[in-house]
Amino acid sequence: MKFISWNVNGIRACVKKGFMDYFKEMDADFFCIQETKCQDGQIDLPFEGYYQYWNYAEKKGYSGTAIFTKHEPLSIKYGVGEQETESEGRIITLEYEKFYLVNVYTPNSKRDLARLSERLEWEDKLRDYLKQLDRMKPVIYCGDLNVAHEEKDLKNAKSNVGNSGFTFEERGKMTDLLQSGFTDSYRHFNPERDDAFTWWSYMNKVRERNIGWRIDYFIVSNRLVENVQNTEIHAHVLGSDHCPIVLEIDWE
Repeated sequence: MKFISWNVNGIRACVKKGFMDYFKEMDADFFCIQETKCQDGQIDLPFEGYYQYWNYAEKKGYSGTAIFTKHEPLSIKYGVGEQETESEGRIITLEYEKFYLVNVYTPNSKRDLARLSERLEWEDKLRDYLKQLDRMKPVIYCGDLNVAHEEKDLKNAKSNVGNSGFTFEERGKMTDLLQSGFTDSYRHFNPERDDAFTWWSYMNKVRERNIGWRIDYFIVSNRLVENVQNTEIHAHVLGSDHCPIVLEIDWE
């Protein structure tokens, strides 16, 4: 089974920059996107053979997530924990016989860290939710998680310490999650690599010079690690300030 996650930074814009070609080329079982920035009825994506699940933010042109899948789920949930909805459209959970798939666009703590406390609260709620799911069946958790966990997950670590996405608090929450029975699949297979990034600023030549951050992840329950066959970062794929990431799992 092939899973893809991509923060498209506006699906309507990304469609004009090659999204459809990449989607067809990859022929994934599950294609998760974040930051859709659209409302119901604003775009029609005619993906034959795929079920589509969208979670729209109440605020127009903001946030939002979607999953396109060849496999009809047993259940669909659009909230965290007991919540059935999430006002910023940041999460979708699909349940299958063998696993849960959770697609998330984590709140950004903002440049001035104005949303840091809200972000940390989100992390605690989400970790509890993922642990609750994991008690029932393994979890595949993916998305733009808006944190570079370790110094090797961004190009200029020293100058970014304390900045949004690289605060000790945000990094600590990722550590807490990974110590709760989950594995960062890319880092598991690439423990020392320090030049693999998934997001680059739009500033001049930043992406060309690979001055980036790895803030998009596939995180899996520890007991699923042995089923992971491959993880990739498709940095060559343009269309957004993020690039797609890939996870392949063999259930046999």
